Amino acid sequence: MQESLGVPVVVENKPGANGGIGTAFVARSKPDGHTVAIVPMSTVTINPWLYKDLQYQAKDLTPVMLAISLPNVLVVNPSVSANNLNELIDLMRKEPGKLNYASMGNGSSGHLLAELFKMSARAQVTHVPYKGSGPALQDLLAGNVQMMFENLPNVLPNIRAGKLRGLGVTSLTPSPQAPEIPPIASVIPGFEATIWIGYVAPAGMPRDTLAKLNEAMVRAIRAPDVSKPLEERGATVVASTPEQFNGVVDGDLDRWGKVIREAGVKID
Repeated sequence: MQESLGVPVVVENKPGANGGIGTAFVARSKPDGHTVAIVPMSTVTINPWLYKDLQYQAKDLTPVMLAISLPNVLVVNPSVSANNLNELIDLMRKEPGKLNYASMGNGSSGHLLAELFKMSARAQVTHVPYKGSGPALQDLLAGNVQMMFENLPNVLPNIRAGKLRGLGVTSLTPSPQAPEIPPIASVIPGFEATIWIGYVAPAGMPRDTLAKLNEAMVRAIRAPDVSKPLEERGATVVASTPEQFNGVVDGDLDRWGKVIREAGVKID
């Protein structure tokens, strides 16, 4: 982006509130193209439903480019007596609430993916939230919890080593990195919930500024030295238009709002 725009591009980390602090900072900035945020799906489409004191809403942001999408994978500890999705769903229905699933925290994408899976499968499993993906994965490997939704690149080495069993990916088609793991949609028709990362800017950005930013971002992410490492780690480079990204944001806002309401998810 520095090369194509001819200006310095500075990365400033503003962590906190599941990305909410940094995103609020951008939402309050001038829509002149000089301040943008790189955000995961949850920051834009989940946070507004969960945080009462959130300092922004989706309408306060301009979607610039959906950069990459990542499938999550449903993994189970090998002690679980289910070798495929149908067997897991049968087990969940026969013993409602007996199986536990880990997540990286209340309101996280892993939490909501599991709730969506529960509702779609019409089965019960108990949520055990952790403070981050690392502790959750450790307890899953130890057998203290039985299942978890996690980004495929993070758990693929454990699947390959036989320490976890991958039962289904959340994309409509198998991942090139693990083509042997079937889509959950092969058992639950229409099930799709990929995780994405994109760029947003303040609302009210002029069309020509938005077009220039999008063009620079698309060129940068499609450069082989950027796209190749991302794809090797299991990501799909999307490089969308602003209009395409806006449609994705609107659709995911509706989808996760419905899941949060029906599952009664709350942030204490």
